[in-house]
Amino acid sequence: MKELITRITVLLIVIAVVVGLLWFCNKDNHIEVASNEKIDITPEQIRSIEEIGQWEFLAINDEELVDTVERGFIRDKELVRIYYGTMRLGINIQSAEPEWITTKDDSIIVKLPPIQLLDRQFIDEARTRSFFESGSWNDKDMEALYNRAHAKMVARGMSATNIAIAEENAKAYFEQLLRTMGFTNIKIETYNARDIKHNK
Repeated sequence: MKELITRITVLLIVIAVVVGLLWFCNKDNHIEVASNEKIDITPEQIRSIEEIGQWEFLAINDEELVDTVERGFIRDKELVRIYYGTMRLGINIQSAEPEWITTKDDSIIVKLPPIQLLDRQFIDEARTRSFFESGSWNDKDMEALYNRAHAKMVARGMSATNIAIAEENAKAYFEQLLRTMGFTNIKIETYNARDIKHNK
């Protein structure tokens, strides 16, 4: 019986020494759980967006009635024509700055290029009609009338209000696109409407 007690005592001492050694060796070690909040976007993801090129965010159907009168020695002649067209406002990613999409900590920052008229040949000449015509007119006269109609339609279509609407549509679209790519903290910047210059 005495021998059994001795063995148990020795065993307890050994266990205590082992536990003490383990505690001493690991007293400076600790487990820490941390989250990496830094995000990144790959060149492949940026390239997939850039490859689309032009993005339309507002379509404006318009018509313009333009007339011209030429005074003659015997009689005057007059021409009145109606032009129809659809102006498409949007952005061209190819014209964006080199680092138009970047990341900072847990946010992705997008700097969209300005809203522009994506296609300047928007007048549907097949629908153009002469509302009234007297006398004869040459190609140069027709071109001058076309240019007047075009300028008026661009001025009306590229208004500050329409540009602002297209900008908001662009921001909403890109935010949704980036969310589908897995990003949550998104900051999108756009050019102010008053900074926009019409493409020539």
